[in-house]
Amino acid sequence: MTDHATFMAKAYDQAFESYKSGGVPVGSVLVRAGEIVSAGHNQRVQQSDPIAHGEMDCLRKAGRQRSYRDTVIYTTLSPCMMCTGTIILFKIPTVVIGECVNFGGNEQLLRDHGIDVIDLNDPSCIDLMARFIRERPDIWNEDIAE
Repeated sequence: MTDHATFMAKAYDQAFESYKSGGVPVGSVLVRAGEIVSAGHNQRVQQSDPIAHGEMDCLRKAGRQRSYRDTVIYTTLSPCMMCTGTIILFKIPTVVIGECVNFGGNEQLLRDHGIDVIDLNDPSCIDLMARFIRERPDIWNEDIAE
């Protein structure tokens, strides 16, 4: 049985790393056969890169993969449309979400494409994102294009 809590904790560590460096606290890990392939976090602020969301950074760090059909992606926050589209494009079969309280992404769209979506409703993920939104609403609104 997969230990979702362990991998989400690794994604959370990535999110907290982003938070500490002034960025949006979203972290992600890509897992294959119980092993972490890559990890990343949102670096939009740090790299001045509008596409450097947590999932995108994680996938970029994974490098070229022959296939993603045997992977699971963990993300501390429900994926936005860009990250959702990439997950669908790469045919990643399972997405484990830390939370969708602070931002409801595209869970149904993922499901509509046959992707298994698991929402952990993780209190640590919820609290960190809520704290960030309170502290940096300007950066948060920029991140979600508001």
